Amino acid sequence: MSYEDVRTLVAEANRVLAEFGLSSGAVTGHGHVSMRVPKAPDRFVVKGRGAEVDVLARSKPEEMIVCDLEGYTLEALPGFTPALEVKMHSCIYKMYPSIQAIAHTHARFVAVMTVIQHTIKPMCQEGIQMVAKPLPIYPHVAPVLTDDDGMEVARLLDGGAAILLEGHGATTTGRNVEQAVMNMINLEEQAKMNWYAACAAGPNYRHIPDANVAEVSNVQRANEQPHLKDVMSQRVPGARVGGVYAYYSERAGK
Repeated sequence: MSYEDVRTLVAEANRVLAEFGLSSGAVTGHGHVSMRVPKAPDRFVVKGRGAEVDVLARSKPEEMIVCDLEGYTLEALPGFTPALEVKMHSCIYKMYPSIQAIAHTHARFVAVMTVIQHTIKPMCQEGIQMVAKPLPIYPHVAPVLTDDDGMEVARLLDGGAAILLEGHGATTTGRNVEQAVMNMINLEEQAKMNWYAACAAGPNYRHIPDANVAEVSNVQRANEQPHLKDVMSQRVPGARVGGVYAYYSERAGK
């Protein structure tokens, strides 16, 4: 995969976040996605800053920045800089070689849940495993700017799928940009459902118990069911199941 390919994927992922609504209104210009360069794992591409209209919805491949694992810029258009919180990306990549992509947004429901100190608990299927256990929280609202800041976020993340940032939003990870972005989308969905429940039933609202969370993995047994076994065996190998990211990517492309 070339650098141009990676830039294209990162720009698209930023636009998907905007198209989904995770970068809109007051936070239209906030958030950033990055991806480790497959052929050069000591480098990554991250959203750049410097466009006349600097918003995620207008992210272009050529505006994405190539950085090293210390957060220094290696390749950029004249006048462009990486996302100011580039240290959050560089420190996570440096600490966890298995992480290939990172997404950060100022997710509104996530932010409010951190401030009122309500644990985001399992409330629906989407992203349920991610919130099966309490997620770590970076206890600062300020931007993650320094090496110490970035390393603290990385340590708290502990190689997981997500970390919450108090009053700030969240950062999610993945084996590719699609997974990192979908983790962000599903995390915000869980936070939204928690907020609705707290408003409707008070602070001690019921959530999905652990035993029922475990049941979600049963979907993998679908191809064992008599009424599905034959038709599912006819699927084209590698065919996509579920198209949320592809749908929003298509919309963002238009």
